[in-house]
Amino acid sequence: MLPIVIYIILGLIGAWAVNYLSDVLPLYRNFVSPTCPDCQSRLDWRFYITFTPCSECGAKPSRRHWFVVLVLPFMAVLLHYFPPAVFGSIGGIVWLGYFGVIVVIDIEHRLILHPVSLVGAILGAIFGIRAHGIVNTLIGGLAGFGIMLGFYYLGELFIRWISRRRGEEFQEVALGFGDVNLSGIMGLVLGWPGVGGGLIFAILAGGVISGLYLLLQLVRKKYQAFQALPYGPFIILGTLALLYIAKIA
Repeated sequence: MLPIVIYIILGLIGAWAVNYLSDVLPLYRNFVSPTCPDCQSRLDWRFYITFTPCSECGAKPSRRHWFVVLVLPFMAVLLHYFPPAVFGSIGGIVWLGYFGVIVVIDIEHRLILHPVSLVGAILGAIFGIRAHGIVNTLIGGLAGFGIMLGFYYLGELFIRWISRRRGEEFQEVALGFGDVNLSGIMGLVLGWPGVGGGLIFAILAGGVISGLYLLLQLVRKKYQAFQALPYGPFIILGTLALLYIAKIA
């Protein structure tokens, strides 16, 4: 059993990685030197590790950078005490970092990148086969991908119908294809039939939380029709719910 301080250090390393990847991947699709969001000059690595401001313009890390660095070590310690059976504590930290990248990028950019999904598929296959065997893992992955693909096309049809009915083109989509890929990863992790419960939980959580958010927007008089909301966090929430609440292992 590793000391708690090791989990804190691993959580910090994961947080630095999440912040860096969330900054560079949406813009450059590659592992490049980070640049200042204000003046576009090259950032020193101390910007992420010690929160040293940009040497050119003095821009400081955002609240998101601080939030991630505070939350991930805390969650890493929780994984020390409550490791998911499918991942184990160390594997759980790997997935903590992976899910962190998806959540941050999806919230900030409404985007789940295909290379990130590919990494998740590889990890999902490795951990899923170990937990459920090859057959149930592959069926779960195909089911998660296929079910959400059906919702993806239904969403496209709905947007086209609304566009024709109102005589104007809507750019927002109900689901992105990244959500389809992420559902396939969910299926690999949960296996069959666990993926069904994970998707149901994700859909219900997405409906409830989105409804509350839109109600809040109405109260604040900031409501916009067909406002796009990130769906990736709900899929991840559904995965975690099945891993912990239903004890899928």
